[in-house]
Amino acid sequence: MISLYHCSDARSFRPLWALEEAEVDYQLHILPFPPRVRDKSYLEINPLGTIPAFFDGETRMTESAAIVEYIAARYAPGRLSLLTDEDEFGRYLNYLHFGEATLTFPQTLILRYAMFEPAERRQPQVAQDYRQWFLARLSGIASALSDGRDWLCRARFSGADISVGYALLLADMLKMGDAFPGPVGAYWDRLQARPGFQRAKAAQAKAMAEKGLGPTL
Repeated sequence: MISLYHCSDARSFRPLWALEEAEVDYQLHILPFPPRVRDKSYLEINPLGTIPAFFDGETRMTESAAIVEYIAARYAPGRLSLLTDEDEFGRYLNYLHFGEATLTFPQTLILRYAMFEPAERRQPQVAQDYRQWFLARLSGIASALSDGRDWLCRARFSGADISVGYALLLADMLKMGDAFPGPVGAYWDRLQARPGFQRAKAAQAKAMAEKGLGPTL
């Protein structure tokens, strides 16, 4: 049985969404955020204390975009992934990692310096600078969708959309949704309308209610 350790709407939402899109069975372990502070027993699962932690037999993974790539390749090849001989295979990999490396990175600094640091250590100008950095990077997504395609890879919805889609989810939570360029806003609407996204949200909400946990932000 696949096991996923997850916090509400944290990076671990990527593999949760991928599991729902791939339609495979899994066990979801919901934790308070940040678990390294609020549930120290989690350090026995992942000594770094970071989310996610993903187990599939002997496989152990902790990087959200890599887990999406693994789920797509192992459980939905050619459906949630692009195959190596497809024309846009490189594009698929590029946007799968763009979602984390280019889009989510500045958001972590916004969260830290606007919300998570003690009041005396917060840096509003730093948070604002990285907000503008994130929004500028969305031009890459707007450009990718400018030829009228629904998804980042022409062939179909893929793990690349999950990776980038999570960054848009987090941005929307950070009240940046109104600043999305037109094509990106429409794309975000399509992502939220997917049954896999909605099932992932429902699974998260059910697990949180059972644990008596509130939202992360």
